[in-house]
Amino acid sequence: MNRSFILHPEQKRIYQSITPEQKMRIALDLYRSAKELKAAGLRAQHPDWPEKQIHAMVREIFLYAAT
Repeated sequence: MNRSFILHPEQKRIYQSITPEQKMRIALDLYRSAKELKAAGLRAQHPDWPEKQIHAMVREIFLYAAT
């Protein structure tokens, strides 16, 4: 599978200019956002589930996720 993609030159310039710490912060923020979105989706699909079950399911989904 080809995972390459084309960046706009301005995007490429920005990504090349930020520090590794900034890149890590961006990656962690994206990961946190993805988990929050998954939890929101599970709440919508299963309004009867307690919050503890939602969090357990999110953990399990992300633990076994494949890219």
